[in-house]
Amino acid sequence: MMDLVIEVDNEPGALATVAGAISDAGVNMSAATYLGGGDERAELHVLVPHAEAAKHSLSTAGLAVTREREVAVVKVDDRPGVLADIASKIGNAGVDLDLVFVATDNRLVLASADMAGLREVLGAST
Repeated sequence: MMDLVIEVDNEPGALATVAGAISDAGVNMSAATYLGGGDERAELHVLVPHAEAAKHSLSTAGLAVTREREVAVVKVDDRPGVLADIASKIGNAGVDLDLVFVATDNRLVLASADMAGLREVLGAST
């Protein structure tokens, strides 16, 4: 899975434009995180299984992926304490997380500058 970051104008309809371009490529977004606020620009993170198709369709729509990276995706139980348990395990191994968000189907998305270390800590669950 890949986390694609698209910077867009922070205005009504911006999310719909990105989501439409990705769906036009036949790619399902497994997660989306929109970080806007009072700024003129917003950052949209989308989790997709087929990054090249999504990037091509975004480009055709006049949108650019500003960053992309591989992430670890872990299926988790939907119960209190799951994130604390996983984060403790990762922290105790000395791996620093720099991206965390939740995806569809009770999945946790994690990334680190040390992806090899993160994958080692997570084991077969990624």
